[in-house]
Amino acid sequence: MGKHTGVWMMLGVFFGMLGPVYATNFWFEKGTDTLKSVGLPKDTAVKNASGAGVSVGEIAAGLKEALSMGSDTVVKQLGATNGFNTDPAIHIPLPKSLSMVKLALGKIGYGALVDDLELKLNRAAEAATPQAKKLFQDAISSMTFEDVHAIYKGADDAATQYFKEKMSPGLAKAMEPVIDNTLSQVGAVQAYDEMMGKYKALPFVPDVKSNLTGHVVEKGMAGIFHYMAREEKAIRQNPVNRTTRLLKKLFN
Repeated sequence: MGKHTGVWMMLGVFFGMLGPVYATNFWFEKGTDTLKSVGLPKDTAVKNASGAGVSVGEIAAGLKEALSMGSDTVVKQLGATNGFNTDPAIHIPLPKSLSMVKLALGKIGYGALVDDLELKLNRAAEAATPQAKKLFQDAISSMTFEDVHAIYKGADDAATQYFKEKMSPGLAKAMEPVIDNTLSQVGAVQAYDEMMGKYKALPFVPDVKSNLTGHVVEKGMAGIFHYMAREEKAIRQNPVNRTTRLLKKLFN
């Protein structure tokens, strides 16, 4: 489970309970179609689990509200100090191209240089993560009723895959300058130069190169979507009490 499944679990309630009176309480179960009204005018009424009328527009709004709150939670979690660094699921290691450097320096007592660089890579990812917030909001705002329907009927990570498709190019572009700048500010470039200086002074070692910025961008995005997928899967199985006015209206 993620640290903040509560907000995301509202989305589980959304899909688990919303729809015609005879709809199943299980997420995305085949054979039911809670959103079969998709394509009708936004003020078209359908019924929630208690038989109360809700509009198609409110159904979509409820989904977007839950996704917005959930994505904000993930961004806040990973953008905090140690959001990446102390989380074993998304901690960013040195690039594989530097594995030989890490091994060689560890043997001669310079392992601290390697550890320091690795810490700074994670700090850069934490600093860049807030760039994802607006992109999540943009992706949610552009979500159509067809998107809502596809997510409803999709796999465990359907919403996450939607975000990946919509956000990945823009997120990489937004994170890259922040990470590049942060790597300099936190001393990662200097740490890298010092580490490589020690490595190159060793006899008979092969030359290695690495793109630190590209590595952190890739791993940082992977960490963000990892938690989106993890929370999305959790809410399918653990619905909790609805906590917002709109969600209460949908389910009461």
